[in-house]
Amino acid sequence: MRRGIDRRRDGSFRVRLPPEERDVLASLPAQLREALTSGEPTLYRLFPPAFTDDDAANAEYARLVGATLLEGKLQALSELERTAHAESLTDVELLTWLGALESLRLVLGTQLDVTEESYGPLDRDDPDAPRLALYHWLSWLQEEVVHALSAALEDAASPPDG
Repeated sequence: MRRGIDRRRDGSFRVRLPPEERDVLASLPAQLREALTSGEPTLYRLFPPAFTDDDAANAEYARLVGATLLEGKLQALSELERTAHAESLTDVELLTWLGALESLRLVLGTQLDVTEESYGPLDRDDPDAPRLALYHWLSWLQEEVVHALSAALEDAASPPDG
């Protein structure tokens, strides 16, 4: 079975993943949702400061938009959870997947302290190997989403034949 995501002629997107991978995908949002609602410190990459040298401005920014940003992350995670087993997605659903996958990758990458060296072959004896494998899989899946969405943009920008 070819795995991946591609655009169909009707504008929808076909998602081809084995059931086991879909099960993993469906289980991840609950884990991040729990971390988001508990204020886990490894989430700082999801909500970077708006100002690099002004704590008061950052506090005001967080007060003004923090709840909205959090709600957007939670909605994306819910949508990913809801559609993880879908074989076909709309462009809006796939865009939501992109945001949810990025959040999952950022948090996991921060927890693992991912660097350029982290992209080499996995050491099966490394205690973080399963989580690194998950990080690599999420990266691959995010790349599939980006390619599928890019193909849709290219199709939309192409002049009609005639």
